[in-house]
Amino acid sequence: MKAFVFPGQGAQFVGMGKDLYEQNPEAKAYFEKANEILGFRITDILFNGTAEELKETKVTQPAIFLHSVILAKTMGEDFRPDMVAGHSLGEFSALVAAGAMTFEDGLRLVSKRAMAMQKACEIRPSTMAAVLGLPDEKVEEICAQVTDEVVVPANYNCPGQIVISGSVEGVDKACELLKEAGAKRALKLAVGGAFHSPLMEPAREELAKAIEGTTISRPVCPIYQNVTASAVTDPAEIKKNLIAQLTAPVRWTQSVLNMTADGADYFMELGPGTVLQGLVKKISPNTTTEGRQ
Repeated sequence: MKAFVFPGQGAQFVGMGKDLYEQNPEAKAYFEKANEILGFRITDILFNGTAEELKETKVTQPAIFLHSVILAKTMGEDFRPDMVAGHSLGEFSALVAAGAMTFEDGLRLVSKRAMAMQKACEIRPSTMAAVLGLPDEKVEEICAQVTDEVVVPANYNCPGQIVISGSVEGVDKACELLKEAGAKRALKLAVGGAFHSPLMEPAREELAKAIEGTTISRPVCPIYQNVTASAVTDPAEIKKNLIAQLTAPVRWTQSVLNMTADGADYFMELGPGTVLQGLVKKISPNTTTEGRQ
């Protein structure tokens, strides 16, 4: 069975989507529609901008979403998923690709999500750190020991690789404890805030209103959402999970395990980078992985 997966923030690169735009009239029309919706020419930054410009909040999330979704939309009969999933931001790409949301609604939500997250980041200094070489349970236990600050597991990426998220002080304290517990690495990431933690609550509230007002249809196949890691097709449940996503962890390890348990043996990553292919191989080594970007 075929699973299509969609990457999240951090996978972007200058020039992404350029060949698609130049060689495929349908893709070009989608990109131009995006320029119109966003109110600026994101294509100029995507194809000819600098890495710094591409890292701007208002650009990064819509850029990755557009690249992923337009790839899916222009695959024709080759895009026949038995199931889909997306990592964090990629969940929005997956929903649009699987027909649960229109392209226009998905792009508007992603743009609003980026802005809301930026605002939440400005309220309190916060960060994230990658932790390598410890079991999930140990990382959870150590985060729980830091009671005077906010720090939680945010991304369960693959066995032995978790990203933690919280206040700068909370993450610093947890990193020290994690190293003492034997972590190979506990390294702070160059991100602007504590994504998938309680510190994103202001963004969750803002985005919740927009999601509530968006029409969600039944997708063409199950989507394995970050919050539950299980197959979902009910529009009301999809909406609820999407609202919870900003303050809840990304359960990627569990999602891939559940997809393979439900029959997925082939994973195709649509969008920039190859990160998800690597994670899938670490979680389920017997699967076939491929990518288009």
